[in-house]
Amino acid sequence: MASETHNEKIRVGIIGLGFGGESALKGFRLLPNVDVVALAGLEEDRLAYLGDTYDIPTSSRYRDYKDLLANEQLDAVSVGVPNALHAPIAIAALERGLHVLCEKPLARNSEEAASMVESATKANRVLQVVFNHRERNDVQTLKRYIDEGKLGNIYYAKAYWMRRRGIPGAGSWFVNKNMAGGGPLIDLGVHVLDMTLYLLQEPSVLTVSASTYNELGSNGVGFDPNARKSGSGHGYEVEDLATAFLRLSNGATMLLETSWATHSSAQDDYGIVLYGTEGGADIRVKNYNTENTLTIYTDIAGVPSEITPHVRGGQFHNAVTKEFAERIAGGNWSLYNGSDGLRRARIIDACYTSALQGREVLLETEA
Repeated sequence: MASETHNEKIRVGIIGLGFGGESALKGFRLLPNVDVVALAGLEEDRLAYLGDTYDIPTSSRYRDYKDLLANEQLDAVSVGVPNALHAPIAIAALERGLHVLCEKPLARNSEEAASMVESATKANRVLQVVFNHRERNDVQTLKRYIDEGKLGNIYYAKAYWMRRRGIPGAGSWFVNKNMAGGGPLIDLGVHVLDMTLYLLQEPSVLTVSASTYNELGSNGVGFDPNARKSGSGHGYEVEDLATAFLRLSNGATMLLETSWATHSSAQDDYGIVLYGTEGGADIRVKNYNTENTLTIYTDIAGVPSEITPHVRGGQFHNAVTKEFAERIAGGNWSLYNGSDGLRRARIIDACYTSALQGREVLLETEA
């Protein structure tokens, strides 16, 4: 049960032992006001490795998250498990009075995401989604530039994350519709969607027109041979390419494109293109590069010019865990109930509905 004040260290349990779980663990260990005190995960080798590496007592290592919740005195948990388990684990933790940091996407669909937000609101606890890519230094630099008004009115955006051979593990939970909720749109697309809406100061999405394709994965093409995702024996049930055209409440439009597999020049590439009345911007990332990825287009003395800020790196998960701890310590928990993750989930849902029905979908206007 979480305490109402946090003069002492915030006690955190890590649920899920993959990349997301270990990244959260590393981030929390950098914070002087946080103690990671327990781990839970099904992979016994990972449980032993992370427990030994980060000095978690064997008595506080669990295979079942329910045992962790029942036996540990915690303030918060990090949830980094397959998408199908986000909602049940987060809701169970929130009902015990714990704050929750949840890997993206918030849930498989907006119905589950809404239940999580409702639970966070009812419990008056922080529910935060790990949107770690918005913490890149190129994104943060561009955000400040936009907030200063230097791009003017941004009327068009393109967001993309494209892979040529990047299906994450044949037979893994990622390619199972029930476990994952979808393919690259919900896996990669949610990141660039979040980054773009964050840069544009959170306009609502009014309509979506989308298409999804399963042309390569179902034929055994495009799998990443180095992927080591959990689960096995699942058939390929999700898209390998998705595109969507979004109309925004501020009059702008956005093109969203994401793939795990395409016959294209893509490696593992993502980015954002913005056109504004006073300037434009382009973030281009190849294979997770963080150096000199931002270009700004403007006029200087009437001459078309390019500005290339020397940005590199970013805090990624470390920034997310720091913000999460600050929100807990700050006490204004009702402000952080996961609603941004719910908004993204509703957009992704609308994209899948549009693709399935072959028509434009109108999103409900938020109150």
